[in-house]
Amino acid sequence: MVRFKHRYLLCELVSEDARCHLSLDDRVLGGLVRDTIARVHGAFGAAACSVGFAVRYLNAYTGVVLLRCRKDFYQLVWSALPFITYLENKGHRYPCFFNTLHVGGTIRTCQKFLIQYNRRQLLILLQNCTDEGEREAIKKSVSRSCLLDREPVEGLSDSAGEEVAEAME
Repeated sequence: MVRFKHRYLLCELVSEDARCHLSLDDRVLGGLVRDTIARVHGAFGAAACSVGFAVRYLNAYTGVVLLRCRKDFYQLVWSALPFITYLENKGHRYPCFFNTLHVGGTIRTCQKFLIQYNRRQLLILLQNCTDEGEREAIKKSVSRSCLLDREPVEGLSDSAGEEVAEAME
């Protein structure tokens, strides 16, 4: 039996319109990527990428998308993503673009990268706070959404977790 190897593209959907994130659907997004691959790379690209292509994870609130494709053809998917300039859903058209964050061989490596990426973004956000009230609002929001204050999490003992903890204090 032959094992098919895949690549996972961790992408961020960037849009100024908040309604774009709320109208995200994995079927619509998968169809949009497939159509863009067919438009950019023709019939060969569409056929090569249609076999193992899937939207594995989609977070409508953060705009994070995890795309799976075959290892041999991941560059076709990757090169087609910049040509997506809008998201069309239910008759509405929202301008947006994809920012590719990471390309990995497993979902786990993409998850690890996403944790580190979110920590860096939080650190940058806390450093750019202008006053203490804004910093307190961010701290309150983060503590409400995670388990930092209830129980220690194993993955937070590295230097990035300490930097975020120091920046929050």
